[in-house]
Amino acid sequence: MIQLFNVTKAFQRDQNALSDVTLRVAKGEFVYLTGPSGAGKSTLLKLICCAERPTRGQILMDGRNITQLGIRYIPHLRRNLGIVFQDFKLLNRRTVFENVAFPLEVQGRRRIEISKKVYNVLRQVGLEHRLSHHPLQLSGGEQQRVAVARALVVDPLVLLADEPTGNLDPDVTTDIMELFKGANARGTTVVMATHDRSLIRQFPRRVISLEAGRVAGDTPP
Repeated sequence: MIQLFNVTKAFQRDQNALSDVTLRVAKGEFVYLTGPSGAGKSTLLKLICCAERPTRGQILMDGRNITQLGIRYIPHLRRNLGIVFQDFKLLNRRTVFENVAFPLEVQGRRRIEISKKVYNVLRQVGLEHRLSHHPLQLSGGEQQRVAVARALVVDPLVLLADEPTGNLDPDVTTDIMELFKGANARGTTVVMATHDRSLIRQFPRRVISLEAGRVAGDTPP
């Protein structure tokens, strides 16, 4: 499903965020990316969703070389992705409902279908009572759950999540992980960056460890 071949990403001439990374994530897998801060986890996710371009190397998604996509084709690629950014990237002028509905609107879904799907996913993350609020009226943990809901509402082929449980209490973390497990059971490929070792022990899956921009380990569940 996702293949990286000798991928390097340099933000400065003498400093690589990623160096010669080669890995494969099969369709329907649930994979953790782990490693210390600065290891390259976020950069790797940004490359997969074309938020950044690699300096060298190739990235294939479902057999398609996404490093060669023109800018106008990237939005089409992202229609099949669910993305939970570390900084949420919510639209502050839109309500919670409108934020979660946005990717469905981009897909051209019918209004009645959008309303049903958005309400159901907000109920799953425990925010159906906040649907008319704006992001700045929410706590950090609530904003994070809105971001998770927005990623899941499209039933994505691939879910990319960057520290999606970082600001959540243990009970909500468990609920979110159960949602990710459910999406994975329905066929979504999940790649989740986390430094939370207790979470990995609680929900064991394949673990790809990064260190200083390189793959330092690849451990099966």
